[in-house]
Amino acid sequence: MQSIFIEGLKKGMQLTWTLGKVIFPVTLIVTILQFTPVLPWVMKQLEPVMGLLGLSGEAAVPLVLGNFLNLYAGIAAIISFDFTVKEVFILAVMLSFSHNLIIESTVAKKVGVSWWLVIGVRIGLAFLSALFINLAWSGGQEQAKYGFAPERQTVPEGWVEIISQGLQTAAMGIIQLALIVIPLMVAMQYLREKGWLDRFSEWLAPATRFLGMERNTSMTLAAGLTIGLAYGAGLMIQAVEEDGVSKKDMFLAMIFLVSCHAVVEDTLIFIPLGIPIWPLLAIRLLTAILLTAAVGFVWNRAQREKRRSLSHEY
Repeated sequence: MQSIFIEGLKKGMQLTWTLGKVIFPVTLIVTILQFTPVLPWVMKQLEPVMGLLGLSGEAAVPLVLGNFLNLYAGIAAIISFDFTVKEVFILAVMLSFSHNLIIESTVAKKVGVSWWLVIGVRIGLAFLSALFINLAWSGGQEQAKYGFAPERQTVPEGWVEIISQGLQTAAMGIIQLALIVIPLMVAMQYLREKGWLDRFSEWLAPATRFLGMERNTSMTLAAGLTIGLAYGAGLMIQAVEEDGVSKKDMFLAMIFLVSCHAVVEDTLIFIPLGIPIWPLLAIRLLTAILLTAAVGFVWNRAQREKRRSLSHEY
């Protein structure tokens, strides 16, 4: 038991260091940019696009903050404006698909999936979902009533306070990462040694097969669905290195997870905004399942055709 704990602790610290080297500098830079003319300029450029999505110009603020920072920053920005229920729901769906882009996409690159592909899929899903909701739903014109919401940070004065807040935010991100990743890796090492991971893979085998993946991808999907891309990346990296997850299966897993990850947390935090959360969860899950299954079907069919043509040649 002691050896399992030590091995899990070692892996957890290694993964915290690997992911921390990405998360700390990105968080610091983006937090500082928030108080410079850069992010306001980006918001201004996006204002003309907002009308096509059924949103007012102010909606660019939570979208930019949510995509550059995280969902909490996006929600904090939403409650700063008077939006309709429809606008808040559209923003919630968009931010569910597309948030914390820089960190989560950089983390995805660690498992061999293209940074640009991840960003493209997430932004594409966000905009397509917004267009669909805007065209399909004519209701929700009443004013949104906000409940409890994330505490707003005080605006720092001067570069010293700005950099200090950036360092604090980045440091807290690493501490939070370590508190999640290290115990998780210890637990995963225990489950691996006791054979529980094999059983879990068997239980999820029908679902992974439907999505076009092998069953050894199950832990990657479970990690991403429950704790998200950034924190689940540790298990994903380990899956590539130790579980023999193929490049194709990791690609399909990432397609699924960029559409639908951290489903419990990312859905529940929208409750204070006074919008229906079950449709929000359903949209994410259905999109992830259909998109991944379609890509997996096409990919597997292409592989079979390639093998068939090679066998005919010989």
